[in-house]
Amino acid sequence: MDGKTRVNIKIGLKVAIVLKKDQRTGKLTEGVVADLLTKSPTHPHGIKVRLEDGQVGRVKEVYN
Repeated sequence: MDGKTRVNIKIGLKVAIVLKKDQRTGKLTEGVVADLLTKSPTHPHGIKVRLEDGQVGRVKEVYN
């Protein structure tokens, strides 16, 4: 699923995000969504979320 559309992302979903420090390398970090931080319905670089462990980044992949 697409991480650029807010309606695809729900609290409790497992996702892969790219952290700010990893944007150059594109390294993905997996976790479970705790909060949606982007208010707009879409974002070209991915919806920004906070994971349950406190890490913040933009969603690149959504797992079912």
